Amino acid sequence: MRILGVDPGTIVLGYGLIESVRDEMTLVHYDSIKCKARSDMSERLLFLYDGLTQVVDKYEPDVMAVESPFVGENIKSALAIGKAQAIVLLVAAQHGLPIFEYSPAKIKHHVADYGASSKEQMQEMVKLLLDLDEIPQPNDAADALAVAICHLRECRLAEMIKESQ
Repeated sequence: MRILGVDPGTIVLGYGLIESVRDEMTLVHYDSIKCKARSDMSERLLFLYDGLTQVVDKYEPDVMAVESPFVGENIKSALAIGKAQAIVLLVAAQHGLPIFEYSPAKIKHHVADYGASSKEQMQEMVKLLLDLDEIPQPNDAADALAVAICHLRECRLAEMIKESQ
């Protein structure tokens, strides 16, 4: 199974692809789509849509996973991230791909075994789990890989539960 994880943002959208065959997880590719910060929101969303569509067309994932926005003290930021997330959902739907959403706490739990892990701990775990020499850069790509890993682990957990019944 090839999983495209996405860390949505309206200035930088990180993405990471992993592949899983049996119990082995391997890195396929990671990067980010960077928009001009001063461009209009509509232009940024179109740029993200076009860029993510190209990624899906090139790497042909089987499934997509996206981090859901965290609504903390900055509501404006959460709304902007929600717009980027909507672009991710649209691209998945247009390509007929299943899409799964995960909260930041669930992602941290599945990747670092602790739902309140720091960003640095998460990035280090992504590096270790994918057997990389260094932490993926930019940080948004490392976050997207964590989303993909989370989805894989969620699938494995569901399989184990199903088999035990």
